[in-house]
Amino acid sequence: MRTELLRFNGAVERDPTIDAWMKEHAVGLGAIAHQWFEVMRKCGDEVRELLHDGCPVACLGDAPFGYVNVFTSHVNVGFFHGAALPDPAACCKAPASSCAT
Repeated sequence: MRTELLRFNGAVERDPTIDAWMKEHAVGLGAIAHQWFEVMRKCGDEVRELLHDGCPVACLGDAPFGYVNVFTSHVNVGFFHGAALPDPAACCKAPASSCAT
């Protein structure tokens, strides 16, 4: 089965609006988001970026692969199609007792 990829128009090599976003979120939890977005930026020469729905998004060409966002008490580091990534050690699987019902 083939999955259609989400695509974003306007991704560029270095988006100045993301640099401004990082400056606005430079302290506290924003430092964590900045660190992780820098990791995404260094994933290859074809990485592009844009601000989408108010948060920095890293793309491979026009296909997004990761994003960060900062909230009052937590940071999101997310991956598009992340549930499809291999997890052979089951590191990302929560025990059933910790899941809300």
